[in-house]
Amino acid sequence: MKLYHSSFVVVSQPDTIHSRDYLDFGKGFYLTSIYDQAVRYAERFKRRGRDAWLNTYELNYQPEDWKILAFEAYDVAWLDFVSACRAGNDVSDYDMVVGGIANDRVILTLDRYFAGEISQEEALGLLRFEKPNIQYCIRSERMISQCLTYLESKEL
Repeated sequence: MKLYHSSFVVVSQPDTIHSRDYLDFGKGFYLTSIYDQAVRYAERFKRRGRDAWLNTYELNYQPEDWKILAFEAYDVAWLDFVSACRAGNDVSDYDMVVGGIANDRVILTLDRYFAGEISQEEALGLLRFEKPNIQYCIRSERMISQCLTYLESKEL
């Protein structure tokens, strides 16, 4: 499967070390299968006066060989997991987490939920109308080295 990672640099040797803390699915290397989404994200770097690179990879793995958590929707399990990760309270050992990205509309709902302005039920009610833009977070160096192959980088 072809996946994309946007950055202000070429990322020919991905890792989890350079990941920020408190992200949706914890510390890891984030990718998307949606080309247009990756390009839109890279354009954020250009708006900030930086270079913008679209890095492309091939992901090949056998699901039964890895510990993978996959979310099909913005549901209670997704919300609880993202809440734990963003608070720095995730202690799970998944090799990869796959699920919806907190895009601009979703993040506004999450921010209101995290601030206590709306309940979990209200947040999920708002999120049920959102179609998830899928992201892949590879959280183990072993999975990156064994399953992810760098293909190319294009400056945008």
